[in-house]
Amino acid sequence: MLTFEEKQQIIEEFPELVKKEVSMKRLNYHYEESLYDKTVVVQHLHPNGNAFVYVADVEGYEADDRGLVNVRDYSADEFRAVIRAAVEGLATEVQEADPIAETWQNSNGQMLTLLEEDGFYNVYHEANLEEGFGDYGEAASYLKEEGFSVKTK
Repeated sequence: MLTFEEKQQIIEEFPELVKKEVSMKRLNYHYEESLYDKTVVVQHLHPNGNAFVYVADVEGYEADDRGLVNVRDYSADEFRAVIRAAVEGLATEVQEADPIAETWQNSNGQMLTLLEEDGFYNVYHEANLEEGFGDYGEAASYLKEEGFSVKTK
């Protein structure tokens, strides 16, 4: 296990992090350029060497319900890597997938449109809402049962 001083030295290799003292001689390190409300990268670095790093939505780490991973027993290389990943996570805007917009057609040439809107999958005939579903699978099953298939371009 790295000591408090060793962990502090590694954290300070990241000039973008700002140290802030908190209670019981613990330190937090913030990434103030974060694209999100969350700015704490290293939370509660304690004189006993324990600390947490914010890795919510960072692949490869199992975070607790607060988005933190305990780094008490990390090696120097693991500690650097998790800090780098945390900073990159806070500096990268999450790209949301394009919403689904599909045209479905039956053998008679009739067309319906399946649109993902506000977490729902709505089936339209022209401008009229025909049906709404909670997930894509339900909507696709309905359309297939009605004799429709996705129209290829």
